[in-house]
Amino acid sequence: MNMLNILLMGPSGGQGSNPTVSILFFGGMIVVMWLFMIRPQTKKAKLQKQFIDNLKEGDKIVTIAGIHGKVKKMNDNNTVLMEVSPGTNFTIERSSISMEYTTAQQKAAETK
Repeated sequence: MNMLNILLMGPSGGQGSNPTVSILFFGGMIVVMWLFMIRPQTKKAKLQKQFIDNLKEGDKIVTIAGIHGKVKKMNDNNTVLMEVSPGTNFTIERSSISMEYTTAQQKAAETK
């Protein structure tokens, strides 16, 4: 027997193996993927949505592209009117606001 046959069929030469072990192995893989990949992603998405829902006029924000500004108006169509400098306004999607950069900027402003 070559090595590939031993790996695929086991050392017993192809006699049946226990299917319960395979099912438990794949079930364990699914649980590990859920714990380390899916669960943190859903938790982060929930925090991002909560962060965007709690924004109000006058809050300083940073977009994903790195543009700094202040919320001038929250629109109903999931957009935000952002004031970059006096007299210069951008309309951006709410989803383009970076939670990480905005909270870091707010913490830095509080320490000054």
